[in-house]
Amino acid sequence: MDRLVAMHVFCRIVECGGFGKAADDLQLPRASVTLAIQQLEAHLKVQLLNRTTRRVRVTEDGAQYYQRCRQLLSDLDDLENHLGSGPRGTLRIGLPSTFGCYWIIPKLPDFYRRYPNLRLELGFNDRQVHLQREGVDCALRAGEVKDPMLAARPLVKVCQVTCASPGYLARHGVPSTPAGLIDGHQMVRFAASDGRDFPLEFRGLAQPVRLPGMLSVDSADAYVKAAQAGFGLIQVPRYNAGAALADGSLVPVLEGYPAPDWPMALVYPPHRQSSPRLRAFVDWAAQCLHQQAAETGLLIAL
Repeated sequence: MDRLVAMHVFCRIVECGGFGKAADDLQLPRASVTLAIQQLEAHLKVQLLNRTTRRVRVTEDGAQYYQRCRQLLSDLDDLENHLGSGPRGTLRIGLPSTFGCYWIIPKLPDFYRRYPNLRLELGFNDRQVHLQREGVDCALRAGEVKDPMLAARPLVKVCQVTCASPGYLARHGVPSTPAGLIDGHQMVRFAASDGRDFPLEFRGLAQPVRLPGMLSVDSADAYVKAAQAGFGLIQVPRYNAGAALADGSLVPVLEGYPAPDWPMALVYPPHRQSSPRLRAFVDWAAQCLHQQAAETGLLIAL
């Protein structure tokens, strides 16, 4: 048994939550993954995983072993990068769908010119990615980072706009103040990863505004489309609504009460801060977004 391979297999089972998902992720036969864990447990003389027909749970010994394995594998990977000619290998990165497509993808040729030996695996999702469970090296998150188990590199703030469709405003009226929103207005509900809806927020107002809504979405693009279809008010990054604002299918409202700018940060496990691969991407992303902030005015550099 190759001990390092078995440790890597074990870590992916823990992170993926099952043998089958780990086997698919590692592109290995399910039987090979099962055998690697059996041999590893026999070598260690402890049970690392409790298996049932429905799920896999990590034992107490397995949880301790996972933490040490993850640290050891990360350190080994970083050591090889330090000794080589520049960062190399693969980085798995989670990005918000619209933000990543708009601001990151078009600039990636520059990243690959700088780091030709690095490979990026980008996952696009408008929910918060669980770094450990999903095997992600870092993720771009909107809003305040409150998780004490993650390090964060603030990058930019996103300028937001409150808007609605002309048809919606014809039916419900154009609000003149946030307080007037409670008189018959609705919002498109955007569901956060914990199931709660984001309220409408305005600078200078201590309390956010929560309105009823007939439609709930979990995609930034669907959020804009729902507002264009007349389902209610939204607060959205100005770049995401740019085309709709330009063609008149969305109209800004309450411009005297601007929405707060939305902070964006890259998050990653604290022990990975010295990783050459991770540091290369984080520094490049900061430089890339700061340059675009200066060029467009749609972002504010941090």
